[in-house]
Amino acid sequence: MKKVLIVDDEPNIIMSLEFLMKKNGYEVFIARNGAEAIKAVDRERPDIVILDIMMPHVDGYEVCEYIKQQKITPVAKVIFLSAKGKESDIAKGYEVGADFYMTKPFSTKNLVNKINELTVSKP
Repeated sequence: MKKVLIVDDEPNIIMSLEFLMKKNGYEVFIARNGAEAIKAVDRERPDIVILDIMMPHVDGYEVCEYIKQQKITPVAKVIFLSAKGKESDIAKGYEVGADFYMTKPFSTKNLVNKINELTVSKP
């Protein structure tokens, strides 16, 4: 079973994403801020990380950089799911290593399709 780490500080987003991912056959882990996310990445070794940007303690950009710098094989795929939709925000997301960037509000169907695509193409 593929592992998904959901990182967001909004309880409603966490609940809906957790339900969606479990419904689609993923094992789900939750982190409510960047510091928790880093610990969860080290502990759970997720296949996919759904990552918000604006969070307390450590932001999503820093978490993504941390994930991509790990020497763990294989490195998790990172999907930013953020309200930050300016071109500069999206560009920065890809610069720090995002595999995909999706803005809120988002289509659950498109999100699941992208996650399935990323996990299938994963070495």
